[in-house]
Amino acid sequence: MFKKILIANRGEIALRIQRACREMGIKAVVVYSEADRDAKYVKLAEEAVCIGPAPSGQSYLNMPAIISAAEVTDAEAIHPGYGFLSENADFAERVEKSGFTFIGPTPESIRLMGDKVSAKQAMIRAGVPCVPGSDGALPDDPVVIKRTAKAVGYPVIIKAAGGGGGRGMRVVHTEAALLHAVQTTKAEAGAAFGNAEVYMEKFLQNPRHIEIQVLADQHRNAVYLGERDCSMQRRHQKVIEEAPAPGIPRRLIEKIGERCAAACKKIGYRGAGTFEFLFENGEFYFIEMNTRVQVEHPVTEWITGIDIVKTQIAVAAGEKLPFTQRQVQLKGHAIECRVNAEDAYKFTPSPGRITMWHPPGGPGVRVDSHAYTNYFVPSNYDSMIGKIIVHGDTREQALARMRTALAETVVEGIKTNIPLHREIMVDASFVAGGTNIHYLEEWLSQRER
Repeated sequence: MFKKILIANRGEIALRIQRACREMGIKAVVVYSEADRDAKYVKLAEEAVCIGPAPSGQSYLNMPAIISAAEVTDAEAIHPGYGFLSENADFAERVEKSGFTFIGPTPESIRLMGDKVSAKQAMIRAGVPCVPGSDGALPDDPVVIKRTAKAVGYPVIIKAAGGGGGRGMRVVHTEAALLHAVQTTKAEAGAAFGNAEVYMEKFLQNPRHIEIQVLADQHRNAVYLGERDCSMQRRHQKVIEEAPAPGIPRRLIEKIGERCAAACKKIGYRGAGTFEFLFENGEFYFIEMNTRVQVEHPVTEWITGIDIVKTQIAVAAGEKLPFTQRQVQLKGHAIECRVNAEDAYKFTPSPGRITMWHPPGGPGVRVDSHAYTNYFVPSNYDSMIGKIIVHGDTREQALARMRTALAETVVEGIKTNIPLHREIMVDASFVAGGTNIHYLEEWLSQRER
């Protein structure tokens, strides 16, 4: 096992990894930008290294600075968390070539799954169902593009091969709008991701967003840890996640989960990963794989009792998975609300000083956050300042616990989206379960009328 790990991230995930290291008896080094000097995990750290000024391009995305920090502190491994460099194959490669262990998949796996075209082709070969669409990237020939769209059937969605986070997508309803949409998406993709390739898929009208959590080791063992429903989204950004997904028969989950685990073995995957699917009319359609730990991993930890971050570290050190698929048992129901420093309904960021921070407590309540009273939320990064996660024996109990937890939470000095969460938790359709990915945006637009 590693003696010392460097955490190449910030915010709540840096604190989460720091806690896992402490439990495992591993020393943790944290890196921070000048804007994060007063963060909780920096104050708690055994070792902390400033890697640059506030802009992420000069700090958390600065590969030489992070690797230098690992060198000067004698760290043996680097955990990238999520976001920033976590799915950057070049970073993973530089980490390994510098003599450190990258706590994540191989650079080859990250490249394969990071390009949406190659990922889809790999999943088709592995027997994982995919959304009907183009065979690979779209060519320049307008006749072929039109013929493909006609075969797939309108509406279609044009996606950037190197896209992610809900960016680089365009829905097309008619042939008249098709070629312009393809060219525009290509230009945007080239500018945003350095890869102008785009591909086409059937646009599903009212799907749910269901994802399968997997863990794999270096000894060709792979398991799936049930599913999560992440359909409550705004602009392709998740707002609330839960596990298991309401109303989907276990036999369907088991069937798709087994295929995901088999796909991991086929591509030689190691570490934690998530297969994301659209689910409509009883069918799963693969859309992408995230080759890292997810923001919403705690809901899976609650229902399985498995510590995903500690398992990530263990398999990166060469250990075998400590459990088999048969030993993975799902218990109860978990829900997570992302707490963002933003106006609850206008969604404008609200950085600034938190004058009062009172998180909830009680049975079945977990709060993952780096915030505290008098903490200054910087304007330079993502607006998420924490997550409230609850667990209950049933979904009804989990909903009741989340309502109580949200009622107890006090954050003053800045605006947060907690009022939005409180409303959603009593919304009849959400309470019934099974809302689609468009539900929240439609709900918000009706609320404004």
